[in-house]
This record gives sequence, C-alpha cells and structure tokens, in this order.
Amino acid sequence: MAAHRSGPLKQQNKAHKGGRHHGGGSAQRDSKGRVGPKILCKKLKKQLSRVDQRHRASQLRKQKREAVLAEKRQLGSKDGPPHQVLVVPLHNRICLPEAFKLLQNEDLGTVYLNERGSTHSFMLLSPSLKHRWSFTYARPGDLHTLLDMAKVADTILFLLDPLEGWDSTGDYCLSCLFAQGLPTYMLAVQGLPSLPPKRQTDARKKLNKTVEKRFPEDKLLLLDTQQESGMLLRQLANQKQRHLAFRDRRAYLFAHDADFMPSEESDLVGTLKISGYIRGRTLNVNSLLHIVGHGDFQMNQIDAPVDPFPLNPRVVKSQKKPSMSMEVCVTDAAADMEEGLKVLMKADPDQQETLQTEVIPDPMEGEQTWPTEEELDEANDSLKQRSRVVKKVPKGTSNYQAEWILDEGDESDGEGDESDDDIQHEGFMEEESQDGSGEEEEEECETMTLGESVRDDLYDEKVDEEDEERMLEKYKQERLEEMFPDEMDTPRDVAARIRFQKYRGLKSFRTSPWDPKENLPRDYARIFQFQNFVNTRKRIFKEIEEKETEGAEVGWYVTLHVSNVPVSVVESFRQGAPLIAFSLLPYEQKMSVLNMVVSRSPGNTEPVKAKEELIFHCGFRRFRASPLFSQHTAADKHKFQRFLTADAALVVTVFAPITFPPASVLLFKQRRNGMHSLIATGHLFSVDPDRMVIKRVVLSGHPFKIFTKTAVVRYMFFSRDDVLWFKPVELRTKWGRRGHIKEPLGTHGHMKCSFDGKLKSQDTVLMNLYKRVFPKWTYDPYVPEPVLWVKSDISSTVSEVDME
Repeated sequence: MAAHRSGPLKQQNKAHKGGRHHGGGSAQRDSKGRVGPKILCKKLKKQLSRVDQRHRASQLRKQKREAVLAEKRQLGSKDGPPHQVLVVPLHNRICLPEAFKLLQNEDLGTVYLNERGSTHSFMLLSPSLKHRWSFTYARPGDLHTLLDMAKVADTILFLLDPLEGWDSTGDYCLSCLFAQGLPTYMLAVQGLPSLPPKRQTDARKKLNKTVEKRFPEDKLLLLDTQQESGMLLRQLANQKQRHLAFRDRRAYLFAHDADFMPSEESDLVGTLKISGYIRGRTLNVNSLLHIVGHGDFQMNQIDAPVDPFPLNPRVVKSQKKPSMSMEVCVTDAAADMEEGLKVLMKADPDQQETLQTEVIPDPMEGEQTWPTEEELDEANDSLKQRSRVVKKVPKGTSNYQAEWILDEGDESDGEGDESDDDIQHEGFMEEESQDGSGEEEEEECETMTLGESVRDDLYDEKVDEEDEERMLEKYKQERLEEMFPDEMDTPRDVAARIRFQKYRGLKSFRTSPWDPKENLPRDYARIFQFQNFVNTRKRIFKEIEEKETEGAEVGWYVTLHVSNVPVSVVESFRQGAPLIAFSLLPYEQKMSVLNMVVSRSPGNTEPVKAKEELIFHCGFRRFRASPLFSQHTAADKHKFQRFLTADAALVVTVFAPITFPPASVLLFKQRRNGMHSLIATGHLFSVDPDRMVIKRVVLSGHPFKIFTKTAVVRYMFFSRDDVLWFKPVELRTKWGRRGHIKEPLGTHGHMKCSFDGKLKSQDTVLMNLYKRVFPKWTYDPYVPEPVLWVKSDISSTVSEVDME
C-alpha cells in the first residue's frame, strides 16, 4: 500500500518566534558566541545576582556610616580642629552672659577665656568626652558679622525666648541665614522654668507651634541648669554635620590670634600673621588667600606653632613634691611657642598664584593699518559722486539757493498738509489747555492754617522729605513699567534716528541672529573668559578630590604669613570684628562676568532699579556692585528688566571675581540711615560674558485715519527723516496686527502703514527696537559696616512702607 504524500496545496504554518521577550539562555544559544559591535565598544555591565546586589548595598551603607562616624570623631578631637559653635540669641530678652556661664561647664573640662576687643569667646576642653569646643557669639543686629561667622561655624546654637521664640530682628536674621545656607544647628530655650508652673505647658505648646514654621522636625532643648548644659554639650558632640557646598572644596580658617608687622617702606602695609586651625581642605602656601571683607592676598610661609589648646595637656612633675603633678597649660607659654615653632612651607615664586585680576589691554591691538593715498583718493571720488544731485533750477540760482529748492518727489501729499494743519491746531489747543490747567492749579492751591499736635511735629522731624520724593518717583516709574512695559515717548528735541541710533529692529526676538562678540565695550578687554566653563569647573573639582595637595592638613594649628596687607585689617580685628580667611581655587582671583539667579525677598517691597549699587554676599565673598536685571530663560537672548520684579526669578549680571558654583547669593541695599535691607536671595548661575542682555524700547503711535488694510499713523515720529530711517522695521499693534511702513506723509512724522488686517480705532501701533546692554564696572570689595538692626527700626520701616 502506497504512503500518503502531501500535495502542493498543503497549509504551511510559520515557526514560533520568541521575539524580544526570550530569555538570556536562548539568546546565548542563538548567538552561538557571536558578539555585536556595539557591545564590544562599550564596557560590559556585570550582571549581579540578588545576593550580590544586597551585599553590595550593605557595603555601601557601611562605608557611608563609617564616613559619618569618622567625621564626627575628627571634629573636636585631639587630631581635628575644635568644634566651632556660634551662639545666636534670637530675642532681645535673652541673657547671653548667663547662657555663656552655663556653657562654661567646669565639671566637664577646662575653660579658657579669650577676651579680644568687644568679642568674648572661650574654649572648652573636655578630656572625659574627648572633645573640645570653641564658643563665639554674634548679635542678630550685626548682620555682616553674623553671616561671616556662620560661613565657618560647624554648629549654630540658637537661643529662643520661652514666650515668643524670636522677635522681628531674629526673624530677619533667620531669613538671611536660611538664604545663605545653614550649617548644623541646635535650638535651646532659656528662661522657661522662671514662668509660673501653670503657664509653662501653654508656653511650650505655643513655642512649638512657632518653631514648626521654621524648623518643622527639630526638638527644643533647655538651657537653665548645669545638668541641662551638659546634655546640650553631649548633643553637640554627637550631632551629624551638615555640609555647605562652597566651603567643602576650600581650606578656611577662623583666626584666634593676629599680629601685624609693618613693612620697611610704609607703616600702612605689612605682613599679617594669622593663627588658627585649618578646616575644610589642605592649605597650600602657593595658593591665594581671601580675607573676607578685605580682598585677596599672597602668603609667604606657613608656620606650625605648638597647639595652645591641646585636649590632653602634657604633665610636668614638680621637683619639690615628686608625688604630686600639675597640669601646665601651654596657652600662655611663650617660650614653649618659640621652641616648638616649625616652618612648614615657604612660597615658591615659580609656582605661586599671581594677584593679577584684570587683563591689561593693548590699545593698538584692534587698530587697522593707515590707508594709502590711492585708497584716500578713491574714497574722495566716491564721496563726490554720491554728493552730486541734479536739480532743475532757474537761471542765476546760487548753490546755497539750490539747496532749498525741492524736487517734485519731495513735495508732500494733500493728506500730509491736512494732517500738519491738524497737528498745529491740536498743539495750539494743548497749549491753551495746559495754560488753563495751570491757572486752575494756581487757583486750587490755597494756603490754609491747620491745627497740628505735638505728636505730628515729632513724626515730621523723622521724615526725610528728599527721600520721600525720591521714593515716590521710583514708585511711579515702577508702576508705569508694569502698565506699559518698555514703552518710551519719542523725544521732540532730538531726532529719533540719533536718539535710538544704537538700537536695531528684529524680525523675531527668539530666532533672529545676534553675534555675542559684536560691539563689545572696553571693559570686556579687561576680563577673563573660559573656553568651556563647565568643563573647567569639573576638572578643578576632580583634581581637588583625587590629587593630594601638599601643605597644612586639616586640624593643624598654624600661623599664616600674609604679605602686603593693609593695617586696617588688624585694626578691625582688634576692635572685635572676626577675621576669616578662605583659600582660593585656580582662577578665582580673576575678574569676569557673573550671572546669578535671584528671587525677590517677600519682606521687602521697595522698588529696586537696575544699575543701582547693591551689596552682594556671593559664597565666601562680600562686595559692592551695580548689576543688570534680565529674564531667566533658555534662549540665547534675554530681555533686560528695568526693575527687580517680585513675581518671577531674574538673572543678575555683574562684573566680579570668578567664583565656581555652587554658591549662595544674598543682595542687600544700603539705606540713607546706614541700615542694610535684604532685597533678594538666590544662587550663582554661571560665569559667562557671552550671555546677551537685550534692552527693548517700544515706540507707540496712534492710528489717525483707518482704511481697509492701511492706516495713517502719527505721534510715533515727528520728522520725515525719522520715518524713512525706521522704515525697514516691522510694526505690531496691541491687538495682534502686524505691518510695515509704506511711506511718510508730510514733514511732521505722519506715515502710511499697511497691516495684515483692519485696525480698530482704539488700537495702538508699536515698534520694537533692541540694544545690547552691559553692566557697569563698579566692583568694590570694601563694604561699610551697617547700622545695627533693632526692633524699633524694623517696625518703623514696615510702617513707612505700609503708609506709602
């Protein structure tokens, strides 16, 4: 019997394909050892099992835990710097001497007082806790001192009032500290047991509600007895540290002592010896040193004297009584200091950073060669050909008379003559109305005698009339800018083509090209610019993390010899001001253009105009400058803002020394009474001189006669030549129409314009003109000390703003 054979029409089913969801084993079997070219050029990812993944995660957690514990153990230990604690009372009822007396707990260790000028600080050494603290304080009213000391403090101890927590001055202080960046902090309440027992519970609940607004997850500690102060000190020693980005990559030092040696040439300049503990990073003698509030300087050498505050003082046995031993502190042992003085490093002139901050421009660098005689003759011939104009004039007409004779094309149309008559008639009517209004104002302004109380006289004595008039004018300008952004009246006394000769029209502000190297000012020849700022920043930060630096290690007590320092630095230190020094990264002494993103402080409503002098706290620097304001967008061109607005974040552009972000930014404004008010906070955005800030000017005109798609527009220009000059620029209206100028009408600035639709009679014709603006070179590293903030001053300023 023959077997069955399938015919040609038998159904053939497709073989099953796993697709992309097949397992790894089947993929390896299918590939048969072949590897794709993309996989070969990339680093193979090692596939870990679940057990290995858990093991790796546990190892990472263990490493982070050990790093945190090592940081805790080093801070305040015998090998690390003392634990720097800044005590800040947030209320005027807090008794600071009583708090310091409690913190000077002799049961835990030895206390060393250091009275220098008006600043009282002390060092607490506790061998039982294996920790040492350095306590300083700053009043909230002394704003610059508070902010400077908070930059180098390891922990800030806030002292609160049991009833109110903090007053208006303390709240203002907290706003500034939060904007700058808050290190590790702790909250302590002083005076709660002094309240009646029935009120203590209510006061604690009320205080917790008040504290939750600023510190939602923090606990309050008591500071009224020696036992409570001991618990607070143990809490300080075991607290996890918070990091500030701008100081983690730099070495910094809080001066415990300073000495000045004048130079041979002058007594006003000399070598400053600063003694203190190195913090942050290793300090190299060849790097530059920035003294906060005074500028950048070079170091000659670094000495390593004996630590004046050792955790375990050495024991010297007495010769008379060998059984007894006494502890000798080396704080005042000048002989031991001289004996143990060692020179760590001396500056190498070949490797030392220079103090050059600006580029010295060559005035002949951009000059062209002098033209030859042939080129001058060609230019004169072309100028003569252009100036020759053929006109039909009567016989006997002189050249001067011919200049006044117009061609047929220069004659104005009938509509232009009618419009000129209308303008003259309207101008005459306006003059009459102005004269009449002046008479009415003179008639309305009458002198009247009103009864005034003694309280009104006292209030008027405190009011500065010039300041009131100036503020009123600024409020009016800010209000007009909000209602009519960038609009400007065309001047009558100067031709528009001369007044706006630096401006240009753009088809599209977003897409039209603009060369960032075009028409740069002379100040741009003095600054430095990076080819790629982001890559340079990454490279420097990578070198800091990986490269080992030679110099003074963290925790060493050293003496820095700083050269060419003015005597005013040590005078301010002796008067009680803190002396704080930061090491500079490469290029940070050079000038460039800094861009900072800031937002308006909600507690300040005073109008701030662009190019006004402001006080900057940028990272570890403090300086004065006159900035520009611009919109914060992702485009290549950014519109200039005339005022610091409160509804959106703006970019502040200023000439200043290079600073690598991240860095916090605080903007202050000095008032006439010497007080500094916080107006904006933010962060450093970039260092980029090519960031273009474009100023816009909007000229407005009124449609006089409206046809189907054309209209006669007046009051935008007042000269025929101005209309011809701005003829290529596109027009727009407030209701969305677009058009262009066809021709001028008459000689008084009327022009015929065509649009993409019919205009409304209440519409306004606008012309946008643009110009690039640059900041002013007003950088000044010296900032005057402000008047102390007190509660009455703050309340009076708030009431003045409310009344205005």
